[in-house]
Amino acid sequence: MKGFFKPKPRSPVELVRHARELLIFVKENKEPREHKREEKISELSKTILEIRTVLYGTGESEPNPEACAQLTLEFFQEDTLRLLIVCLPKLDLGARQDATRVVANLQRQRVKSRLIASDYLEKNIDLMNILIPGYEDSDIALSYGAISRECIRHQTVAKYVLESEHMKKFFEYVQFPNFEIASDAAATFKELLTRHKSTVAEFLSKNFDWFFKEYNSRFLESTSYITKRHAIKLLGDMLLDRSNSAVMVRYVSSLENMRIQMNLLRDSNKTIQLETFHVFKLFVANQNKPPEIVNILVTNRSKFLRFFRDFNLDKENEQFEADKAQVINEITILEPRDGPCTERDNCEVPC
Repeated sequence: MKGFFKPKPRSPVELVRHARELLIFVKENKEPREHKREEKISELSKTILEIRTVLYGTGESEPNPEACAQLTLEFFQEDTLRLLIVCLPKLDLGARQDATRVVANLQRQRVKSRLIASDYLEKNIDLMNILIPGYEDSDIALSYGAISRECIRHQTVAKYVLESEHMKKFFEYVQFPNFEIASDAAATFKELLTRHKSTVAEFLSKNFDWFFKEYNSRFLESTSYITKRHAIKLLGDMLLDRSNSAVMVRYVSSLENMRIQMNLLRDSNKTIQLETFHVFKLFVANQNKPPEIVNILVTNRSKFLRFFRDFNLDKENEQFEADKAQVINEITILEPRDGPCTERDNCEVPC
């Protein structure tokens, strides 16, 4: 007779409570019988999938707002997110993906106009100390990376990571030999440096010296094409953002920074050259160029002009042509200024 009676579906609150019980079991892992543990983990995977279905709906029905609100409140009420993050390495790939989708959705759920996840993470900011170092574990790196990016949607979380020692570790993570992990770390790094404008501007201003020293030497002067390409593109995005105008002026007032850009203009790859041009033009357009930068541009005027006149895109681009014309004109009319000038002023110029 059992087959005629289906178990009553759990409510959203019951689903979360059941998942929490299973997570506690998996975390403590006291069950000596292997098959019993496997049963519990399998049941947990199915429960996470049910939670995902509540939040995303099915192909036949949209998610119910009231059910989503109840689930969200219950999820963050008893530290279920922490349990899920801690236990994620013990789940199989499919369950991890479902869990990541659940976490992503919960970051956006509003209950009575409030982002519950933001309030929770502000009080449990130490979770980022589990997630970010997850890049060092190849088995869990991509799952933790995806969850990290969802958490960084909240400004408080992004500010915490930016101001922590984790930022320095990203210079290693982005260059891991594993391409997938390195790319994922690069995506998180970019999110940290572009999403919350005022927080990023404050971070770059306070940490200008060490950050750009690392950025230049580890990324822009890297021997890896992928690393250089992504780094020069991100640098352009940061410097051209209006909120970073003070940082941009400081960056383009550095002779050493300009030398690095000059070297990148000489790169054999056209994409890197183009992205570098978008940064180099800022040095030229700077109306308060230091004397040493002016003198390099003047001393090597003919080489610069020859390079930029021959520097063309494969397809017509009016904005690029306008920018290039402005660079050529600015270099043409420059006059030398008093300032240090050495033999190196004739070096590393694109030809």
